[in-house]
Amino acid sequence: MQVRRTVIQCRNLIFHFAPDPHNALRGFFFAHVGWLLTRKHPDIFIKGRTLNISDLIEDPVIRFQRKYYPLLYIAFCFLLPTLLCHYLIGHTWFDSLLVGSFGRYIVSLHCTWFVNSAAHMWGDRPYKKDCEPRENTWVSIATWGEGFHNFHHVFPYDYAISEMGLKVDPMRWFIDLMAQVGQVWGRKRASQYVVNSARGKNL
Repeated sequence: MQVRRTVIQCRNLIFHFAPDPHNALRGFFFAHVGWLLTRKHPDIFIKGRTLNISDLIEDPVIRFQRKYYPLLYIAFCFLLPTLLCHYLIGHTWFDSLLVGSFGRYIVSLHCTWFVNSAAHMWGDRPYKKDCEPRENTWVSIATWGEGFHNFHHVFPYDYAISEMGLKVDPMRWFIDLMAQVGQVWGRKRASQYVVNSARGKNL
């Protein structure tokens, strides 16, 4: 899965890099939303230029998304939710725009930002205790599994966000579905032996 490989490169670069743009050690507010109010550290741009993202540039789906991003953003973020609220639920146009679009957008942004803040501050670290990200069930519920962050950082090459078992991981399920129709290939998992070893060393 080429796109996932590039995402892993980016995540590893940021995680092992001192000027982390969402550094939770600078406090909850900074990690959650404060980073948007500051200028990025110059080294982030320098390090970013060292990444090989040719797989993204060559991917036809990514090219389509980049080319039509403004139209797709407006359609899926604002127009479609407003129409669905108005026609399916029967809200007024104003309420549909206010709740279905703006309200939903604000909630989804904060849920995403909780991965940078809450999932780096509260929860357990079963795989590596000196790794700041944590397993946060509440963030996982709000973000379809992204709150299982200790696993994600310790095993960044794993396409899933958590171990197999009872943990909710809808994104893995979606990737598996896309693999069935030929849109995803080359999925990698951390072996259960490696996962158990990491957990054992962490006791």
